[in-house]
Amino acid sequence: MIQLTRINHLPLVLNADLIEHIETTPDTVISLTNGKKFVVLEPADEVVNRIIRFRREIHTPELLERVE
Repeated sequence: MIQLTRINHLPLVLNADLIEHIETTPDTVISLTNGKKFVVLEPADEVVNRIIRFRREIHTPELLERVE
């Protein structure tokens, strides 16, 4: 899950696994696999960076050791 900000400044926590594609029109529009779309304040490269950071966090060995 990644935290973003909707265009109306309300917080949004989004399941990154559902993202189909991201457009810049000039607003950042995130399209999900279920057809929903969200317009967010963060630029597309920041959304991608947050997805990468999230995926790294869930795949680190330290996290797996904490679960055991």
